[in-house]
Amino acid sequence: MKSPELQQLTASEPLTLEQEYDMQRSWREDDDKCTFIILDKQRWADTSVEEEQCMVGDVNIFLTDPTDPSSAELEIMIAEPGYRGKGIGKEVTRMMMCYGVTKLGVKKFQVKIGLDNQISINMFKKLHFQEVSVCRVFKEMTLEMTVDESVRTRLLADTTDMREKDYRQTCSNRQELLS
Repeated sequence: MKSPELQQLTASEPLTLEQEYDMQRSWREDDDKCTFIILDKQRWADTSVEEEQCMVGDVNIFLTDPTDPSSAELEIMIAEPGYRGKGIGKEVTRMMMCYGVTKLGVKKFQVKIGLDNQISINMFKKLHFQEVSVCRVFKEMTLEMTVDESVRTRLLADTTDMREKDYRQTCSNRQELLS
């Protein structure tokens, strides 16, 4: 996250090493957060490539309201520029949404995107999110999607070719991802 472009696109500030460790600890221990690390499948299958070299981004879900666990905020980041514009962000966002709906009971998704990040705004609009507000002070737009039966059906149909696998088991046979 040292890239000024990524910091701007994700509305993030650089963290110290200790802050980074604290954040990682929070992700591991908190019950209101979930993250999927996005890997390059071809590189992952090559056991001579270090695991860290396969990472291209992440997609996150936050349960934002302790009184309403059916409401969640999404974030997506394709950190590696060469992987942007290929539909990966859209695909992994749908995967995370499907996970949220089927495993966590999410019924409403929200995203907050910087006004200058038109690519992300367009992607979420293509996913049928609706603009609900614009905050000029924070220079961000909020979009939402309520999950009704038609949205649930579309999400499940869009992800029929995706399979959930245990990461630890997959690590023991990296070639398995290509099957």
